[in-house]
Amino acid sequence: MKMKRLLTISMLMLVLAFHGTPSHAGTYVEDSLKVDGHLRQFVMYLPDGLQDNAPLVFMLHGYDAGILRENIMIGPADRHGFAVCIPQGLKDPQGHTSWNVGYSFQQGWKVDDVKALCSIARHVQKRYRLSQLNTFLTGFSNGGEMCYLMAYSEQYTFRAVASIAGLTMAWIYEQMEAPRPIPLMEIHGTEDRLSEWAGDMDNKGGWGSCLPVPVAIGYWVAKNRCSHEVTERVESLKGDEGHPVIKHCYSSPTTHCAVWLYEVVGGVHSWHTGDIDTGEEIWQFFSRYTQK
Repeated sequence: MKMKRLLTISMLMLVLAFHGTPSHAGTYVEDSLKVDGHLRQFVMYLPDGLQDNAPLVFMLHGYDAGILRENIMIGPADRHGFAVCIPQGLKDPQGHTSWNVGYSFQQGWKVDDVKALCSIARHVQKRYRLSQLNTFLTGFSNGGEMCYLMAYSEQYTFRAVASIAGLTMAWIYEQMEAPRPIPLMEIHGTEDRLSEWAGDMDNKGGWGSCLPVPVAIGYWVAKNRCSHEVTERVESLKGDEGHPVIKHCYSSPTTHCAVWLYEVVGGVHSWHTGDIDTGEEIWQFFSRYTQK
C-alpha cells in the first residue's frame, strides 16, 4: 500500500516535470464547504472569459495526494471554456488523504464522498454561475475508483465520468446496481502493477478485491445497452518509443450513453500524457454530452 501511495505521488511530480509549470490566463479561487460536519476544501479554476452556464469538470486526485492546481484538465479548460473544480479528500483511518471507496483499511470510515462531491457541485454551480446540466467527473487512481462509485450511486449530478488508472472495487459490483445508464470512460495501462489491468480479486495488494478492467467495462457496456463497437489503434505521441493505444468505443442507439476504453498497451500506472493528450481526450468524451 505504501508503495502504491509513493508511486502515485511520484507520477504527479513527473507530469509537472515533463510539461513544466505552464502559466494560464485564468484565475484560481480557493473555496470550501461544510458537509456532514467536515470542511471540504477545493480550488476552482476559472478561465478568462468564462461564460455564464459554462460546463464544470471535477478533477479528483489519487491516494495520499492533494489539490493539484496544474492538472491535465486546465489546458482543455482554457481552450474549450469550462471551469475545473479540484477538491481535496479527507484523511482516512491510515492518516492519508483519499476518497472513501471502501478499501479494506477504510472499513468503518463513515465519510460519504458521493454526498460531499454532489454537495460541492451544487454549491459551485450556484456560486460561480455554472451549468447544472453539464457537470462531469474525472480522477486518477483512487480518484478514478471514486468515479466508478459515483456511477453506481443514486445521483444525478454528474452527467458522465472518466477514470484514469482506476478500478472497480468488487464490493461495489456485488452489492450495488447502477440506477441508470451513464457515459463512462477508462484510460488504463496493460502493465499497470498498482491498479492491475487484470484486477486483484484475491486482494493481494491489500486494498480490497478489485475487478479486472475488461469485466468492469463489460458491466457498463451491458448497462448502457451498447450494441456497436469500433476499435481504433492510436499511435503514441512519442512514436515508436511510446505505447500504442487501442481505443475501444462502444455506442448505444437506445440510451446514447457510450463507453470508451483506452487500452494503453504496455502502459504503467500513470496519467498516460506521454502517449495521448489525456485531458483533451477526456474533454472530447464529455463534450459529446453537453446540453444547452
